[in-house]
Amino acid sequence: MIVKETVIQKPNHLGGKGTIEIHAAMQGEEIFRGHGRMLAMVTLPPGSSIGDHQHVGGTETYFVVEGHGTFTHNGVESPIGPGEVGLMEVGDYHGIENTGDTDLKM
Repeated sequence: MIVKETVIQKPNHLGGKGTIEIHAAMQGEEIFRGHGRMLAMVTLPPGSSIGDHQHVGGTETYFVVEGHGTFTHNGVESPIGPGEVGLMEVGDYHGIENTGDTDLKM
């Protein structure tokens, strides 16, 4: 099966800065036989962010492909870059900001 992505523009996503772009390959019941919410590549232009928010009812994983940013996890800020993963468990608070000069893709 081949699935075409859906591109979603999200200004000030979850209280973040700027507009991010979500390339959603799969969403809802079609992903992981209903055990996931979304499989997507997310692009944050320089200076943009996803605001801090809590995960309720699901986990989330960011795998950074290119670019650099600051990952906030339960109030602790850490640099994140290519080949690194941010993992959020149910109940965790997190956010991410592109602090580099190029797009942050994850």
